[in-house]
Amino acid sequence: MKHLQSRILLLALTFICSANSFAQVDTSLLSAKLEQVKSQLGKNIVFALYKDGKIEYKKESGDFNMKIQQPINASSQWLTAALVMTFVQEGKISLDDKVSDYLPIFSKYYKSYITIRHCLTHYTGIQSEGVTRLTSSRRYSSLEEEVNDFASKKDIQTNAGTEFRYSNIGLNIAARVLEVVTKRTFDRLMQERITRPLGMRATTFASDNYDLAFNPSGGARSTPADMVNFLSMLLQKGKFKDKQILSEESVAMMHELQASAIPAKNAPKTTEGWSYGLGTWIMETSAKGSASIVTVPSLAGTWPVLDLCRGYAFILFTKELSSEPARNVYMNIKNIIDDALPANHCK
Repeated sequence: MKHLQSRILLLALTFICSANSFAQVDTSLLSAKLEQVKSQLGKNIVFALYKDGKIEYKKESGDFNMKIQQPINASSQWLTAALVMTFVQEGKISLDDKVSDYLPIFSKYYKSYITIRHCLTHYTGIQSEGVTRLTSSRRYSSLEEEVNDFASKKDIQTNAGTEFRYSNIGLNIAARVLEVVTKRTFDRLMQERITRPLGMRATTFASDNYDLAFNPSGGARSTPADMVNFLSMLLQKGKFKDKQILSEESVAMMHELQASAIPAKNAPKTTEGWSYGLGTWIMETSAKGSASIVTVPSLAGTWPVLDLCRGYAFILFTKELSSEPARNVYMNIKNIIDDALPANHCK
């Protein structure tokens, strides 16, 4: 009997320790690393780690905190891809629909083979100016005007679906399709379907200059707290506070391999060697080929990371960044987190 009781107690203690593994680990290494990277990321940074339904650890430095709004630039694409998927799961559009079915101007200028899937995977084949265009000054008064320019004034450099060219073109075209389908503006759709249901009250695509068009590829401003809500929804297979924002299938599709790790035109150096899903960079895949770690990093220093295998997410925001930091800055932080978790099949 005593032997049985001892075994039961041991099992109980093992369960408790594994369930709270990260909370019981000394976070001094992580804190020290975040202090160290200030030389590269600036003194004003915010880091938050989400696991097991809550923020397990956070660090706010300088005059920056979880509720201060900052541009997230290319990380905006994750939000836009999620918005598009809400329409796919409702059957209102299909990923393999031709863009020209909704925007006839694309047929007029010999771009009728481009699909919505091509738009979400940077495979439109349309001439692009590279990643700098994501955050460069904008001159369009509407998304319609900008997308019409893509159709009428930019050449096809390669056939749709044949070459990965990272730019703002595809995501902005897909966002314009949603405007045509609903007869509502992109920002209103984003509020109704993503930011408001997720409690992301401080997240907006509105520019400081309200005469300029919304930029679905790089124009969002958000807070670390808001982005944690978005990441937690993806980590919980589309659910947020018992409300299904995206279907489980939609989340899986976003993380499904669309472009393998091949040389890409215009892509930032930090993403070199990664694969691509729908509006999402795939950092690692499992033995079965499914995405295990995904991200949508920004050249401005915002890095949201989702580890689907280990079951956690983290976000790192910077307030001042003069140049693109090396990828190892972020990967070193992730390695510290991984080392704090029990060894499992993700290793």
